[in-house]
Amino acid sequence: MNVWIAIGLTAVGCYLAKYGGLLVPAGVLERPLVRRMATLLPVALLAALTAQQTFGDGQYLVLDARAAGLAAAAIALILRAPFLVVVGAAVVVTAGVRALAG
Repeated sequence: MNVWIAIGLTAVGCYLAKYGGLLVPAGVLERPLVRRMATLLPVALLAALTAQQTFGDGQYLVLDARAAGLAAAAIALILRAPFLVVVGAAVVVTAGVRALAG
């Protein structure tokens, strides 16, 4: 039953956060600092999530095949490859390193 309470509280919290965003006056949203934060915050959050998923394993830092896949994706991005090629390169390199490592 505790799981359902947590799910309910999370749903209510998400609804209140969205409703709170709608209550913000338009003048606040037009400020340059707010616009810049709204532009950069998703990129920072995605980078943090990627780093945590790539190099984290519970409470430990690891360097394994995921790091090689991330490096391959970064190289493909530098070469301005299409998104599917970037994802494919990361998958192929990660699978190759895992196959070679056993």
